[in-house]
Amino acid sequence: MANLSSAKKHIRADARKNERNRRVKGAMRAAVRQARMGIVSNDANAAEALRRAISQLDKAAKKGVIKKGNANRRKSRLMRAYAQASAS
Repeated sequence: MANLSSAKKHIRADARKNERNRRVKGAMRAAVRQARMGIVSNDANAAEALRRAISQLDKAAKKGVIKKGNANRRKSRLMRAYAQASAS
């Protein structure tokens, strides 16, 4: 256990950040999962699910939960899968 008051403050702040990051990551993963399921099943709402997933990825990158390149890579893979599914 921390002895210094500043260390105790850091522990509390880290807990708050961890909780926020978990919420943002969970929402991001759920949106990406729904988009992938929509793309695979050729759902009519796949484009809307893809738009929501891209938005969640951008928000996570903006908040520093994931890195910008990670978000860009995931968006690229989703868009490529959507394009391939739409073409066939």
